[in-house]
Amino acid sequence: MHAMVARSIGMPLVFEQRADPLPGRGEVRIRVEACGVCRTDLHLIDGELPQARLPVVPGHEIVGIVDMAGEGAVTPAVGERVGVSWLGRSCGHCDYCHNGFENLCDAPQFTGCTRDGGYASHVIADAAFCLPLPATVWPDAAAAAPLLCAGIIGWRALVAAGDGVRIGLYGFGAAAHILIQVACWQGRQVYAFTRPGDLATQAFARTLGAVWAGDSTSQPPQALDAAIIFAAVGALVPLALAAVRKGGRVVCGGIHMSDIPSFPYRLLWEERQLVSVANLTRADGHAFLHTAARAGVATRVQRYPLTEANAALADLRHGRLQGAAVLRVP
Repeated sequence: MHAMVARSIGMPLVFEQRADPLPGRGEVRIRVEACGVCRTDLHLIDGELPQARLPVVPGHEIVGIVDMAGEGAVTPAVGERVGVSWLGRSCGHCDYCHNGFENLCDAPQFTGCTRDGGYASHVIADAAFCLPLPATVWPDAAAAAPLLCAGIIGWRALVAAGDGVRIGLYGFGAAAHILIQVACWQGRQVYAFTRPGDLATQAFARTLGAVWAGDSTSQPPQALDAAIIFAAVGALVPLALAAVRKGGRVVCGGIHMSDIPSFPYRLLWEERQLVSVANLTRADGHAFLHTAARAGVATRVQRYPLTEANAALADLRHGRLQGAAVLRVP
């Protein structure tokens, strides 16, 4: 197999050839077709995820074909197309797992962070944490890849935001360009907030159904029922709180965010709420993929060969993408 490997904090990924991996009990080996490039991968490389282990193969938006099954792994079967996401395994016996919150498991494994991920020709995955991704529904592996994290975590954030009609999305990248399609399909009104001066992304948001798009420093024309922050910028929290109505909710959807500055209590008063979402569950994955298929979600992706993973990460870091970056594996 071959892989792009994160060996040191702050350094480019390194191309390596390795012996083909073998699945253990309850595991499957997947021949990777495509793997999305997520902002979480940048946080890992920048040393902002203390749970990460190095060296590691990044990547947790994986689409591929099961080509070998370990002992006891019956489903998915060899030959099936599957997706692998961020939560690679949960312990199954802590209080969180027992109560439907495996995303908060006390002893989890994370794909591309604490176990090798999909920036590779092959990856080993826990069979129980693979999501069905049939080619009959998602024929383009690269287009499907961003659904596995940007889509699912966006879905969890939307559920956490509640049933409000007017939804603000702060940071219009991979997650937001998927979530806006679901929200519009549900009959909601979406307000898109971008980096100041990013007129191209604001125009992109309008093509996807945003009723308003503007700078993140601007106030929307109407008070929002809820806001979801995807950008890893803590300074957006007070701005989002100021944009939501009384009783409104602000959801922080990222795994890492810069420090939130102090802000006057009046922004939180009147029963506004500030919450976060962490990781995702398998139930989130199944629910989102079902909804995305019904809503006809279409991703916009920029494709890169596996060996150009560093270029893809650089384009993501510097805001040179509309939609998502995806690595294609021949």
